[in-house]
Amino acid sequence: MFFFSGFVLDPDRVELRGPDGAVIHLRPKTFELLRLLVSNSHRLLTKQELLDGVWTGVHVGEDSLFQCIREIRAALGDHQRQTVKLVSGRGYLFASDVSTGDAAAIADAPVIAAAEQPDAVPRFRLAGRRRLFPAGLAMLAAGAAFTAFLLLSGGVSDRTEPALAVVPFTFNENDPQSAALAHEVAGELIGGLSRIDGIRLVAPPEDDKKSTSQNMRVASLLVEGALQRDPQAWTLQLRLTNPATHEIQSVADIAIDARTADARHLRSRLAAGAGYALALRLNTLENGDVTPQSDPARIAIQQAVASINQTTRERFATARAILEKYRADEPDNVDVQVALAALHLRAIQMSWYPPAEESKAENDARALLEAAVRAMPNSAPVLGAYCRFLTATNQFSDSLVACARTLAINPWDGTALFQLGLTQLQLGRFDDALASFLKADSFGTPEVSRWTWLLGAGFASLILERNEEAAQWLLRSLEVTPASGRTYMLLAVAYQRLGRQDEAKEALRKGMALRPGSTTLNIALPTRNASETYLRAAREISETLAKLGLPRDGKP
Repeated sequence: MFFFSGFVLDPDRVELRGPDGAVIHLRPKTFELLRLLVSNSHRLLTKQELLDGVWTGVHVGEDSLFQCIREIRAALGDHQRQTVKLVSGRGYLFASDVSTGDAAAIADAPVIAAAEQPDAVPRFRLAGRRRLFPAGLAMLAAGAAFTAFLLLSGGVSDRTEPALAVVPFTFNENDPQSAALAHEVAGELIGGLSRIDGIRLVAPPEDDKKSTSQNMRVASLLVEGALQRDPQAWTLQLRLTNPATHEIQSVADIAIDARTADARHLRSRLAAGAGYALALRLNTLENGDVTPQSDPARIAIQQAVASINQTTRERFATARAILEKYRADEPDNVDVQVALAALHLRAIQMSWYPPAEESKAENDARALLEAAVRAMPNSAPVLGAYCRFLTATNQFSDSLVACARTLAINPWDGTALFQLGLTQLQLGRFDDALASFLKADSFGTPEVSRWTWLLGAGFASLILERNEEAAQWLLRSLEVTPASGRTYMLLAVAYQRLGRQDEAKEALRKGMALRPGSTTLNIALPTRNASETYLRAAREISETLAKLGLPRDGKP
């Protein structure tokens, strides 16, 4: 909840309340634009950033933006244009100070009560700009103690925030396109870094002649980049260095096909590739290696993580036995806990557990992940695994918080955006879900997960009756990962709706070959906590598959 000039912006209830407490009604796009401005107060947002943020994937003219700006100014009484300021030729800036409120004042009683529990999860350290996500407040009211502590964590951090400076990227000075792209990529990278909790962005040192102490006062870490182009690719080489010791903390090379014609796509992919690697390294530097492990355990975990998504029913028991063994040997090993929980989740999703054991497996997986979060409350891999588990088990209130926290650590995490999109989809927020999948696709990180948000975009488009677009998204997903039976089945539905019946039947045949034993019951996502709007759309998809030949609930 955002507080400014007597106003309260409540994203959870989609409400703007005035100083007198009365609700001020805004159109959905106007509200979303205000939320974007408020959450970036005192930061210039270009018109394109605002258009991309509010009308993601939809081409609209600037008139739509101007209309929303007028409505916001009218709602705020900003007749002198001192709150929403136009920076001529550049964009808009929200000039009021914004606070996210006092966590103790909002939820002091539940926090104290939960803290008295002997096994309460330690609070997160939300250094810098501390945020209260609306979904987390709703769960406090509902008494979801674990995720409430995951969100409302820590008070003042006991660590020093790294001060990060992005040095202007080097480029070929004889190439105007390189100069413009280097500037734009650096700007987009800075925008993403500004959304990461626990770091401070500062101006870089003005020159190399300053003393080491002065450099340290300016920045404790420098981000340096070099943009190059050859006939095949644009390449951005990024380095994270300590200016006091000149030690290189991280190096990343990001290459994008030089034939990419879409300038926005090129800029986004370069910035996201650099930002994703940088955020992971910053997270590793923060957490350190807090779970030392033996070499045999490390090798077993690596093998398990690499094979979980490919594990067959026959290999599942063997993989589980190996991980259980190392869990017994090293019960506090967070990596083992996360890998075993992921294996449980895989088996639940593939219906490999007998019905009587499935509930226990889900509880075991949750207990493993909660233990991992207690041990490493700011770990991107741990939070990402928890976000995925909560989404897959339809614990949507919790998953919204966990996925948001994951994105506050790495804003370019496409896997977390995919999980967020799935939650939005099942809550009936189809346009929001599609926007999340499209944002993940604009980033393209991590590359190994690209097929998932392509699948998500196809699924959302199918529900929105955009069948031709759905087919294109699903075909792109299959180009990346052709072994997904569910993708083929959704493609069958898209083809059937487009009147391409022979192709629909062939897609269903391929899907059933990849997922033998599939029925309209076990191919669908779990229905628990899903909205009726989503369930109605899902039933229509299942009915189409049944007409094409998919068995109904296990019966021919």
